Amino acid sequence: MKQSDIVVTNPPFSLFREYVHQLVTYNKHFLIIGNVNAITYKNIFSLIHENKAWLGVNLGRGISGFIVPENYPLYGTEVKIDEGNNRIVATNGCLWLTNLDNQIRHERIPLTCCYNGNEDLYPKYDNYDAININRTNQIPLDYKGVMGVPITFLHKFCPDQFEIVKFRKGDDEKDLRINGKSPYFRILIRKTSTEFEKQKTQMV
Repeated sequence: MKQSDIVVTNPPFSLFREYVHQLVTYNKHFLIIGNVNAITYKNIFSLIHENKAWLGVNLGRGISGFIVPENYPLYGTEVKIDEGNNRIVATNGCLWLTNLDNQIRHERIPLTCCYNGNEDLYPKYDNYDAININRTNQIPLDYKGVMGVPITFLHKFCPDQFEIVKFRKGDDEKDLRINGKSPYFRILIRKTSTEFEKQKTQMV
């Protein structure tokens, strides 16, 4: 590993934190598979927040799958046998984590929804001045404040368009809440200043 330029592998998920720490310690470029929930690990999210790592091109079943042994049961809809007679099982719970740049992470998310006139669709948190958004495609184009988005937002995150404020916690350092209830992990984001100015120009 010390002699390598790029590390591409599927590390044991139970050792994912330690494995990423090792890669960062040795300053390696990497492209590795992990569980989607790895985004919620403190050291992994810190790398993403600091723009030192990001999600790769595909997520969930967009990853083509894992070759499994002959005695492994094939079940569900996301299984196949390829031209080389390999038995392949795809899973919905995986991601690529990488620090290799790619064109897709610089593609802006098209925003088509409006906050003004639809405020009831974007409730505010009890313990943070931000609105809640349940799906990435519901991010409003006319809101300039902080927004809480699902962790799957990171698959489409463009650092030229948005900046990450913090993860999961409100001003009281407890999980974000709406009417006393906490939605599944949210990432607090806001548009970059250049992005908001660009949108204002387009809307005039």
